[in-house]
Amino acid sequence: MLSARNQFAGTIKELKIGEVMAEVVVDTGSVEVVASITRASAEPLGLKQGDKVTAVIKSTDVMIDK
Repeated sequence: MLSARNQFAGTIKELKIGEVMAEVVVDTGSVEVVASITRASAEPLGLKQGDKVTAVIKSTDVMIDK
């Protein structure tokens, strides 16, 4: 269990693994969440397109512009 309240269940729509970083696009059904994580974190998770995952957002700042 995590203390972060902003958790969005979804499916990996796209995964790009580079030399150092990985970009993970998660389709939550209503919005896509894009995460940049290290390759060292992505590889042990064994991430692949179509996997069911949870995007967990833990931040001290949220900005809104209009």
